[in-house]
Amino acid sequence: MDPRAFRQHDPDDPRFDAEAQSRFDRRRILRAFNLSLAFVLALVLAYSAQSGFDWRPLAVAPWSAPGLLGVLTAPLLHGSIEHIAANSVSLLILGTLAGSAYPKATPRALPLLWLGSGLGAWLLGAPGTYHLGASGLTHGLMFLVFMLGVLRRDRAAVAAGMIAFLFYGGMLLTVLPREPGVSWQAHLGGALAGVVAALLFRRKDPEPPRKKYSWEIEEENLERIDDELEPPPPRDVPVLWQRPDGETRRVVLRFPSRPRE
Repeated sequence: MDPRAFRQHDPDDPRFDAEAQSRFDRRRILRAFNLSLAFVLALVLAYSAQSGFDWRPLAVAPWSAPGLLGVLTAPLLHGSIEHIAANSVSLLILGTLAGSAYPKATPRALPLLWLGSGLGAWLLGAPGTYHLGASGLTHGLMFLVFMLGVLRRDRAAVAAGMIAFLFYGGMLLTVLPREPGVSWQAHLGGALAGVVAALLFRRKDPEPPRKKYSWEIEEENLERIDDELEPPPPRDVPVLWQRPDGETRRVVLRFPSRPRE
């Protein structure tokens, strides 16, 4: 029998856990990427059909009762190819990152991010304007991942937060009014929703198993060997011989008694 085949299926081998965890991580990343890609394709289909109807009733119209419908539909609409292209790339990267690092917290946070971005535009926007696009959702994902890294502080969470900040740290500035025609209100609403979602769902995903390095495994093995070689305490040593009943203690060599002073 090939010893390598046995080693790959030996649960006591630490490399077995590492290989199984690696396969699980790859499947989780692929699933998060596929879901993010499916949502991006839905946005592309919605944008391709957008020219065939009046999209304004589906956008967020601040301080207008009919404009509340846009809270649910506005993230599916976009104003230009550049607009949808920028949001699509952000959704692919941040959606894959959030879904793979936090597969339980992210689905619970998405409705909050969706509503937060729309309500931010409706409450803070100027009357008579229209707000559309998924940029509020991208800001919510970025702030969700970043805040979860700050709150959880395990290795995977910190790494995901650093990656999100490395690619999209500039979103910290776009939640404030900077460029005309950009809905910073939706950005701010999504960012606040991301922070709230991180506080609410930070414990939904268990901490990933900590990877053990070779020197740590060797130290544990040495400690285990030392514990096995250490003699037991006297009270735990079994008595192998008992003095027979009635037998008096025999003196092999009598020492002279010491005179008292």
